[in-house]
Amino acid sequence: MLLWTLWWVWMAAALGLAILEVLVPGFVFLGFALGALGVGLLLLLVDVLALAPLLLIFALLSLTAWLVMRRLFSLPKGQVKIIDRDINDD
Repeated sequence: MLLWTLWWVWMAAALGLAILEVLVPGFVFLGFALGALGVGLLLLLVDVLALAPLLLIFALLSLTAWLVMRRLFSLPKGQVKIIDRDINDD
């Protein structure tokens, strides 16, 4: 059995990417983690897919997750976050 057809491999990849997101914040790896989670859940339902459709689904789910997070967590349009206090000034 090929590795990319196993649901737990995609779940492990999702967990690894989520942990990497904690280390490197900015919603960069979280979209990829959600995409891998979606593919893992899909493989639980559907028996086996070829690599190309799995990668396409992964890419589309990751892009969708990233766009949704960008819309939900970004500042309102036209606002700029200004930091005037340094945490090391105490």
